[in-house]
Amino acid sequence: MVRVMVVDDHPMWRDGVARDLAEAGYDVVAAVGEGRQAVRAAAAVRPDVVVLDLRLPDMPGAEVAARLAEVEPPPRVLVLSASAEQDDVLEAVKAGASGYLVKSASREEFLDAVRRTAAGDAVFTPGLAGLVLGEYRRLAAQDAPGDGQGDGPRLTDRETEVLRLVAKGLSYKQIADRLVLSHRTVQNHVQNTLRKLQLHNRVELVRYAIEQGLDAD
Repeated sequence: MVRVMVVDDHPMWRDGVARDLAEAGYDVVAAVGEGRQAVRAAAAVRPDVVVLDLRLPDMPGAEVAARLAEVEPPPRVLVLSASAEQDDVLEAVKAGASGYLVKSASREEFLDAVRRTAAGDAVFTPGLAGLVLGEYRRLAAQDAPGDGQGDGPRLTDRETEVLRLVAKGLSYKQIADRLVLSHRTVQNHVQNTLRKLQLHNRVELVRYAIEQGLDAD
């Protein structure tokens, strides 16, 4: 059972999200209203996914996401925010959030986003994924990357093929369907690639792929 923690300073919203998750079969291990409390709770209850609001009374949500990345083992963070502002989205992702969903999403969209986040997908409200990829392309151009993998870690042809599709924004299920593989096999390829490249999450993996030009057709 996927363990989920909810972080939101509005009690009615927090309780409603926790109830929806519990009814959908998730194990809601904590529901808290402050950032520092969330970091302490995550270290104690070890959630797989943290559903995080950005507007918290004691610290910015992006800072909470960054601190959660230091928890062992680090949970995947799905931001659930009323804001769809570019700066908020990019700040959250750079802090380590795996995905970003606006609060206008339906219950079904939210539950699907939690499921996909737990499975390792990067999940974004439609339109926001392109924003994040565009920012990483801009940063990659500024960094003036070298050509190909050079003397870095060597990936297998299949790992490179999966990485190319990750860079294009495909979910693990879409990649599995495209390559006629199982979902678990795709996850294993991604985990092996993360280990070889010494990266921590799918967001960092996407940036690496873009720097290598793997998102090009």
